[in-house]
Amino acid sequence: MKHTLASLTVMAAFSFSTNTLAEQQTIEIREPEAATGFQSKEARTAQKYMVVAANPYASKAGQLMLSKGGSAVDAMIATQLVLTLVEPQSSGIGGGAFILHYDKETNELISFDGRETAPKGASPELFLDQSGHAVRWIEAVVGGRSVGVPGILHAFKSAHDKYGKLPWQTLFKPAIELAREGFIVSPRLNMLLEKKLNPGLTKLSPAKEYFYPDGKALKPGTLKKNLPLANLYFKLATQGIQAFYEGQNATQLVEAVQKSEIAPGKLALNDLANYKSKTRQAICTSYRVYKVCSMAPPSSGGIAVLQMMKLLEPFDLGKYKANDPEALHLFTQASRLAFADRDFYVADPDFVAVPTRELLDEQYLSSRSKLIGDMDNPHFPVGDPTVGKLAYAMDDSYELPSTSHVSIVDADGNAISMTSSIEMAFGSTVMVNGYLLNNQLTDFALSPKVGDKLVANRVEANKRPRSSMAPVMVFNQDGSLKLIVGSPGGSRIINYVAQTLVGVLDWGLSPQAAIDLPKITNRNKYTTLEKGTELVEQVPFFEKKGHEVQVRDLNSGLHAIELKDGHLVGGADPRREGVALGESSE
Repeated sequence: MKHTLASLTVMAAFSFSTNTLAEQQTIEIREPEAATGFQSKEARTAQKYMVVAANPYASKAGQLMLSKGGSAVDAMIATQLVLTLVEPQSSGIGGGAFILHYDKETNELISFDGRETAPKGASPELFLDQSGHAVRWIEAVVGGRSVGVPGILHAFKSAHDKYGKLPWQTLFKPAIELAREGFIVSPRLNMLLEKKLNPGLTKLSPAKEYFYPDGKALKPGTLKKNLPLANLYFKLATQGIQAFYEGQNATQLVEAVQKSEIAPGKLALNDLANYKSKTRQAICTSYRVYKVCSMAPPSSGGIAVLQMMKLLEPFDLGKYKANDPEALHLFTQASRLAFADRDFYVADPDFVAVPTRELLDEQYLSSRSKLIGDMDNPHFPVGDPTVGKLAYAMDDSYELPSTSHVSIVDADGNAISMTSSIEMAFGSTVMVNGYLLNNQLTDFALSPKVGDKLVANRVEANKRPRSSMAPVMVFNQDGSLKLIVGSPGGSRIINYVAQTLVGVLDWGLSPQAAIDLPKITNRNKYTTLEKGTELVEQVPFFEKKGHEVQVRDLNSGLHAIELKDGHLVGGADPRREGVALGESSE
């Protein structure tokens, strides 16, 4: 496989203590080689438990909780708290998450919806200018206007109340120590800062001073402390999530949003105090001998991934070698069909009648699958699973790729598949108490109407924006858990996850080999092939089939665990800096 390898190498070690109230333990974390570019990674195997996350510090924090007898939920919380610190560009306590939880003892799969909500003061015209037109994307993204009510901590509290084993305080210790004592800035964080992907980061205080001390991006290898975050984490550990949603932090958060130097927002104290995460039933479909499950709306990712798998089911993908271009052509056509429905029907089900059951109906998808032919079809019609009951318009939301995914299996066989996000790289760039606030409101359609038709995913007070996040779990025919997978990547998440599922379920690849596959995406537009990979050689093949082809970096961040022959086999995306850690994977 051909890949462009980064030349920069960092092997900086840093030790931090992770004392609970009564004990202290010191562990060492090493940054992986070259956290930019493609890094070859080997599959990790363990017998007892495993965590795969987007940064070694975070994986180690989760592993520590599991080593103490903690549950998958305990490990998830500790992992994400560290990600907030060391991977601030992608996720954090200022954002939201979708969480799938599998309880092995009861064989129950449920989900926690910690998606952000629009403030009560938000209206469908939130992102319109004075002439009634949608503002430019950069005007929408940066500043307080784009900030939704953060939901991840409330979801964590709900999950911990039900499935936690370790004390709540214990889960904060690794993150508190790292924030106080410092973490090693990774090459990837430095690279993203150098690229200045988010223009607000160099304009809004205190973010610009934190990330660009002396006007220059944080250098890789720098020991970086975050005392405001450490102090807030201590309050959250000892006082609970009320220390976030009420009191000093809430006042400071609201003030930062409402008085933002760029695009002040409408978020208010009551929005924080009244926020509630939700427990939802997961959605599932059969795929060959397996059952594939994901997140229900307001995730569009779950529906789209499941649709893609059912649309591909009539085709014998197993007869092709991995990433055979003929198979990938079929893959792009299934993706076109899924995206056509996604852009039209999916929004917050508490506000919109989302036809989830109809979109996953086997007869409906069987009829849609027959539209797939030998040539690319850029004119697939939107499906009508409800026979004309709904009349919406396509939306113009922005879904950007800075997100993170965590996969976990604990010693009792319980599992977590969590995708979390603050939306664009570094979110809204509004920073409070050491963490960044999301810009998730730009996941709504910026224009509430197209002609005389309402957009399902328009802004409304207290509504959750549509998301492409697609945490997935796969079950064997006997009901046992087989695979956990998910990815960042904006709306391309759907393709990244579906391609990995095909790799494992149809081509028999290990999670690591499936994650390593050169990526291909089609969001019902052009076909994109991953730059620097052997897929680029197939441009003539796809063009001959009528595809409009682009070649570009496809920066997935897939993290997976397969349960196979009594072992846990983990895979981490070589395009990012994550690692899989388990009981026997040191």
